[in-house]
Amino acid sequence: MNKLLLNPAIKPAVFLLCLLPFAWLVYGAFTDGLGANPAEYLIRATGDWTLRFICIVLAVTPLRVMTGLNALARYRRMLGLFTYFYVVVHLLSYSWFDMGFELGEIAKDIAKRNFILVGFAAFVLLTPLAATSFNRAIKAMGVRRWQRLHKLIYAIAGLGLLHFFWMRAGKNNFNEVFVYAGIIGLLLAWRVWNHWRKKNAPTRSAAARVQPSK
Repeated sequence: MNKLLLNPAIKPAVFLLCLLPFAWLVYGAFTDGLGANPAEYLIRATGDWTLRFICIVLAVTPLRVMTGLNALARYRRMLGLFTYFYVVVHLLSYSWFDMGFELGEIAKDIAKRNFILVGFAAFVLLTPLAATSFNRAIKAMGVRRWQRLHKLIYAIAGLGLLHFFWMRAGKNNFNEVFVYAGIIGLLLAWRVWNHWRKKNAPTRSAAARVQPSK
């Protein structure tokens, strides 16, 4: 499986797969296939896909560690950039269809409505991650500082989930919120467990070495 994931043809295939939701939305927009309110549909759909890609990005490391498929790591950067792509399209859809690109009104709306404020905060935090997702940035920053910066993805996931929760609170519809919260919660809990496991592994090994033989 690792050999398959390292095949040069797989990465372009994954790229096209990640682009399919956007292509489908564009197709729907041109064929009147987005329902009675196409603008709202586009805003909601691009927001949903942003949250889905956050979940996918967070799932890469647990899958890599648990399955031994180290080649999965080579797709994480592209998946992260697609997360940013969908959040940009989400923001543009809101700015265009809801606000008509009136920057003053957009600023007032962000300050006035909490769910938009936290969504915009997630976008702001995601921007430096996208801007440093290339080798030259890693080299310039140093690996440790780059890794610390990219841990912002955990805060971004929380803000994205809160944005989604407050948006659905208006309609008292939380079913999908609970699904995303469960997925993100499990992925973050795995990281806490894995960090604890690695931190305590040397201690357990040392204890085993000094244990008296029977």
